[in-house]
Amino acid sequence: MQEDFLHYVWKHKAFSSTSLKTESGESIVILKLGEHNHNSGPDFFNAQLNIDGQLWAGNVEIHIKSSDWYVHGHEKNKAYDNVILHVVWEHDTEVFRSDNSVIPTLELKPIVNRNLITNYYALVSSKSWINCETHYPEVDDFVLDNWIERLYIERLERKSREILELLRDSKNDWEAVLFKMLLKNFGLKVNGEAFFSLANSVDYTIVRKLQSNILDLEALLFGQASLLEDDIQELYFLDLKRRYQFLVQKFQLNNLGVLPLQFFRLRPPNFPTVRLSQFANLYTIEQQLFSKILALKTKDEFYKLFSKGVSSFWMTHYTFNKKSKSFKKVITKAFVDLLLINTVIPLKFSYAKYTGDNINEEIFDLLSDLKQENNSIVNKYMQLKPIKKNALSSQGLLQLKQNYCDANRCLQCAIGNSLIVKN
Repeated sequence: MQEDFLHYVWKHKAFSSTSLKTESGESIVILKLGEHNHNSGPDFFNAQLNIDGQLWAGNVEIHIKSSDWYVHGHEKNKAYDNVILHVVWEHDTEVFRSDNSVIPTLELKPIVNRNLITNYYALVSSKSWINCETHYPEVDDFVLDNWIERLYIERLERKSREILELLRDSKNDWEAVLFKMLLKNFGLKVNGEAFFSLANSVDYTIVRKLQSNILDLEALLFGQASLLEDDIQELYFLDLKRRYQFLVQKFQLNNLGVLPLQFFRLRPPNFPTVRLSQFANLYTIEQQLFSKILALKTKDEFYKLFSKGVSSFWMTHYTFNKKSKSFKKVITKAFVDLLLINTVIPLKFSYAKYTGDNINEEIFDLLSDLKQENNSIVNKYMQLKPIKKNALSSQGLLQLKQNYCDANRCLQCAIGNSLIVKN
């Protein structure tokens, strides 16, 4: 037995509540269960109970055994003097407040449905990929669809908090926030953190000053990424190197905190050199990019906005050293989809929260119009029970796996709840 389960039982009133009595025989009528406290202190605040005809308002503390009160040292803590009911799975001793008055105790073990307990143990003791893997296909479609949508909003809320922290660090400059987030996501999973450290190594005011010249912007990005340190006798390389040396002196640049870039196991179109050139072209061509992103609504509009290639040198190169067959290397729609999911939509959501606007419907429409992400987690869920194949579903499933399944939070999950309470 775990206390989390007892919290769930109390919070959802998942027990027979008729003719409730304390261990000393006093009648209990629950008027208000209280607010679940996830921090230190009693487990439920501001409960209201009628105990033996007397109205009580205060807190509820929950333990597996009554004696856990003393194991946790609550008898020495004044914060627990306002506990009006001690809810336990098993009553094994009386509990007293600091003034020696007895705290009424309710034992749950005899009044909780045995099916609930059986279902709970079956769920949490599973050794499968996810606890509910065997029964996941049985989950009602309505429950699953609504939970996935809610999980996506939860995921957006988490990203929004991170974005608003970036906004504070960027002195409330939304263009600077976009620059950092977009550059990070141009690096994808392999180079994302390195690209983010690169973005953080440069004040965005410098980018604004260089934005009209592709060579200056490329020199800044390649130089800060330590890609101009080799001895290469190539005119383009030497030009970038000379420009970067000038920028270092002019803006007092340093790249000590920039993480090394990775080429290993990347397909050439995803090489950091190619992505940095595409990024530089985007910022050279599209001035005031954040304002443009706010104005667009459909994926086709975004495909057009982000459809940028590389500068002429990179049409015939993937690295500075070796020439290759000429190829424009335009940003693909699949790559734009990732930028929409990981940068554009979270930014739109965060900006709406910041300004007090409501664009949830616009966000859901855009995300629902994007293809489902293709990864092992999403594919596994879809094998267990197919749902709508779009990016909203895949984002919700990622949130489900990372924040609920992997953390064994079945009791906080609508899917887990539906399986626990089934007959």
